Amino acid sequence: MQAVVCHGPRDYRLEELPVPTPGPGEALVRVEAVGICASDLKAYHGAAKFWGDENRPAWAETEVVPGHEFTGTVVQLDDAARARWSVEVGDRVVAEQIVPCWDCRYCDTGNYHMCAPHDMFGFKRRNPGGMASYMVFPVEALVHRISKDLPPAHAAFAEPLSCALHAVERAAIRFDDVVVVAGCGPIGLGMIAGAAAKFPAEIVALDMDPRKLDLALRTGATRAINIADTDAVAEVKAMTGGYGADVYLEGTGHPSAVLQGLNLLRKLGRFVEYSVFKDDVSVDWSIISDDKELDVLGAHLGPGCWPAAIRLIESGRLPMDDICTHQLPLAEFQRGLDLVASGAESIKVSLIPG
Repeated sequence: MQAVVCHGPRDYRLEELPVPTPGPGEALVRVEAVGICASDLKAYHGAAKFWGDENRPAWAETEVVPGHEFTGTVVQLDDAARARWSVEVGDRVVAEQIVPCWDCRYCDTGNYHMCAPHDMFGFKRRNPGGMASYMVFPVEALVHRISKDLPPAHAAFAEPLSCALHAVERAAIRFDDVVVVAGCGPIGLGMIAGAAAKFPAEIVALDMDPRKLDLALRTGATRAINIADTDAVAEVKAMTGGYGADVYLEGTGHPSAVLQGLNLLRKLGRFVEYSVFKDDVSVDWSIISDDKELDVLGAHLGPGCWPAAIRLIESGRLPMDDICTHQLPLAEFQRGLDLVASGAESIKVSLIPG
């Protein structure tokens, strides 16, 4: 089969590998689509920081098949896998990006998304990812069925959408809140869609791309601000009687968006950080404490949000054709990475194995 293989920073290659063989309790899946996200790009560039471990050489081990946003069709499984996941041969499935150990402090307390070993598809050799014609779902995986009627790239969007919905849950949005979402890429658009389901007073989308801001309005934003020509902090304060927003969801991964959020939130506001950052971020922490007493929350992966993400995609309420802008053959993985790095032409880029 064809597969993309990591040989180190900026050294990914399309290779021929044997089709993997599932073991007891596992499933063999024919991959239909795999998305490329910011963390894939960070791994490609060999980011050294992973969970605060400066000694780790890179996010992705060498000789691993990347890709953690995928969908595919089950082609082989045994009775144990069938009973565990309630799936059959021929079902279209997605799997959560984390492969929990189910035996650490976090897994034992229901917080499987923070599993201590933290094996994820596409980053370690133990669990090859979806940039291949076939992949194996191990016993520990969390697997969900998804409609065969969806285009494959739409089905694979369940992963970033579940992440965005988890960030929305962390924000504890209320009906009278003014919610600001920074960034209208895949995560930001998912945050807007999730926030819209909470029906707050306002959902304000921030971006520099008019095309993405238009898409944000179609996804559920009530107002769009182009930060290239408008002072977002002043605008949000003007619309809130000088107080500021109640909730700020950060989905850009740009350091300037962090300070922007701290400044445009009201006192006692809620800041939720989801992004993957390329650079360190420095801010005046007295804004968080002495000035405003903010709640600052992180969000990681999409625990418990996959069924909702799948229902939202299957409902047809989202402009998925415009969100999933590029579908490329596996052989064009480098072009896909370059499109994500640029951000100017694309929103969600997916690879479609042959």
